[in-house]
Amino acid sequence: MIEKNVTAAFCKKVSEPVVGENSYVHPLAAVIGNVILGRNVMVSPMASVRGDEGQPLVIGDDSNVQDGVVIHALETEMNEKPVGKNLYDVGGRKYAVYVGDRVSLAHQVQIHGPAVVMDDTFVGMKSLVFRSFVGKKCVIEPGVILMGVTVPEGRYVPAGSVIKEQAKADQLPAITEDYPMKNLNKGVVHVNTSLAKGYLARK
Repeated sequence: MIEKNVTAAFCKKVSEPVVGENSYVHPLAAVIGNVILGRNVMVSPMASVRGDEGQPLVIGDDSNVQDGVVIHALETEMNEKPVGKNLYDVGGRKYAVYVGDRVSLAHQVQIHGPAVVMDDTFVGMKSLVFRSFVGKKCVIEPGVILMGVTVPEGRYVPAGSVIKEQAKADQLPAITEDYPMKNLNKGVVHVNTSLAKGYLARK
């Protein structure tokens, strides 16, 4: 389902999602409101990408939003005035949620804005990213909670970790050549871009 949002005190503008070239939204997924999907994006069944409260929500090229993923955000305006604390600046523009290129959001992930996940990052199953910024080329292993922190580029977060203090985030281990999940995201991106292409061709 792809549809416009409704207006409210926290969102006076009606927006229709923008779906990039060769991107596929499954009929059992919901993409609503001020959402911009890049090229070759796969949005799987039961995913919800809802730009009707905080907005805009952006998903970059070649990224995937897997089954049961929820992307939503706190209000970014109130009575037609911006709520700055609920926006992240990426490249000089403000976003409620920004997901970069070649990002994998695995099954049942929650990205709740304000939040940023940068390029070439894997977010594992049932993880939560809230009020947090995740750098490029990171691996968030399954069952992680990130709240109010910045994860530096090239780090991994061990499965089940709860990271709510920046000092703890700064101490996260670097991804090295012998890290078992180092190349996992490349394969996941390949699979999902191929699936998007295949489902589109079947229409």
